[in-house]
Amino acid sequence: MNYTYIVLVLCYILYGCNEEDAISNDNSLAAIVATNTIAIDTVIACASSSKLDNHIAITYVYPRVGTTGLSYYETINATVDKNNYTNYRKIDIESSDVFNGYIKKFTRSTMQEKWVIITFFEDGILHLSNPIRLKHHTKPTEFLNMVDINRKTEQMPIFLWNDGVHKDNRIYFQVVSDNKNDLLSGTYTFEKQFQYYNLENVILNITTEMPPQLHPMNSYNFTLMGVSEDNWVNLFIEKGFTP
Repeated sequence: MNYTYIVLVLCYILYGCNEEDAISNDNSLAAIVATNTIAIDTVIACASSSKLDNHIAITYVYPRVGTTGLSYYETINATVDKNNYTNYRKIDIESSDVFNGYIKKFTRSTMQEKWVIITFFEDGILHLSNPIRLKHHTKPTEFLNMVDINRKTEQMPIFLWNDGVHKDNRIYFQVVSDNKNDLLSGTYTFEKQFQYYNLENVILNITTEMPPQLHPMNSYNFTLMGVSEDNWVNLFIEKGFTP
């Protein structure tokens, strides 16, 4: 029996299988970036803890109308280089709806804190979020319902809040929604206040249509996220109100 021939055949088979596995399993962010035109820092996304489970991190993303291929990539831990796309692997988890689909979220159970990047395609371009640092163990999100509502201006309440335990918030995301959980306005400010629907201090607006006037007999909800520079939600406020 020609053992050399057998060994060569086995090596060829093993090499071929391994090479095929490497190609088919190359789900790194670097691989898809290498074959597409990309746009960086064009996906609005952040992440928070869960109220119910310390091992769960929830990543929120605004997918914009017409985008496709919404995907979630993460590193093995938080110590790797966040800017090296070879450190990110695609995780096949389905997104779910927030505010009836206006925003999407990925719910991920993980013992490790990681870096996350969200991607989608728009007009043939691969868009990437900035790296998001999960901190659900070392800096869990603070969930509160404390917000002051000034109703002096009819149908244009002013929402005012303070930082919670963590003081490193860089930006604040505000949502006003109706009793059906439909988003009426979605805005970002640097200031700890927002008036519905006054855009004077708004630095980013994801409201796609002019929102309706608030009816004094209806109930509404105010949601706030205080977000740090690395896109972690330190503060999460939810409060129902009437105008």
